[in-house]
Amino acid sequence: MVPSERLKGIETFVAAADLGSFTAAASRLNLTTSAISKSVGRLEARLETRLFARTTRRLVLTDAGAGFYATCTRVLAELADAESILAADGSEPVGRLTINLPAAFGRMQVMPTLLEFCDHHPGIEPQVVFSDRFVDLVEEGVDIAVRIGTFRQPSEALGFRHLGTESLILCAAPSYVERHRGIESIDDLPSRDAILYGRADGATTPWRLNTGDGGVEHRVMRGRMVLGSAEAQVSTVKAGFGVAQLATWLIERELESGELVEILPAYRSPGLDLHLLWQRGRQLNPKINAGIRWLGERLRID
Repeated sequence: MVPSERLKGIETFVAAADLGSFTAAASRLNLTTSAISKSVGRLEARLETRLFARTTRRLVLTDAGAGFYATCTRVLAELADAESILAADGSEPVGRLTINLPAAFGRMQVMPTLLEFCDHHPGIEPQVVFSDRFVDLVEEGVDIAVRIGTFRQPSEALGFRHLGTESLILCAAPSYVERHRGIESIDDLPSRDAILYGRADGATTPWRLNTGDGGVEHRVMRGRMVLGSAEAQVSTVKAGFGVAQLATWLIERELESGELVEILPAYRSPGLDLHLLWQRGRQLNPKINAGIRWLGERLRID
């Protein structure tokens, strides 16, 4: 098949799917209803697949049609991006920028920097999703993502930059330290005073403890509370309920104000790595290139 043949009918198909009607699609594209119907019919014949389940009131995508629609909309978006790159020629970056961020780090560390970026580039329209789940940038159409965690070399479709490694410390409220004087090692902690991070299934994140010889021990602790939010851990520890192992970026303000103090500093250890990721195929788009540069220069953790 001639490559240009593959594009025939895609725009009319997407318009009909978006609007649920050949008539509405015709109005949008300034064509006749008959022309839209015939275009979609030729596309279905070429694909040998029904894309719509036609009813008297509305067009409904079949399962095959829904899958094809997702691919078509992505292709059209990439073509639009390619055109904007050529048209921009170094001009001010504009348009929607889709960003995926880890929940706590995104809210506390990325958003202030992102707001500065938007103030500097008022034509940018950020669409930000906060999620700690794994995100497939290409499949989900994400322009830029920040990830904290175990990192494997991504596919050639993704570019990445290492932004640093967390520093994990054991911390508590001064009131807790006052009540539990004489704690000199991890084994001196009261057996049920750990405030742990965990999932809904009850699994908890082990503490990573410096062994003193360059190694790290992963120790499963017995917790007084298991919380599914790092920010909830901070609040609980500040209230004097126990000890948590937390990343310094999460509690830098509390450490500066004295609301939290580090205990047992000999156990301070490296935590998870922070990476910035993006789609290589889109990085020359002015808005994405600007976002990569801005976040890459300003999001550093130690």
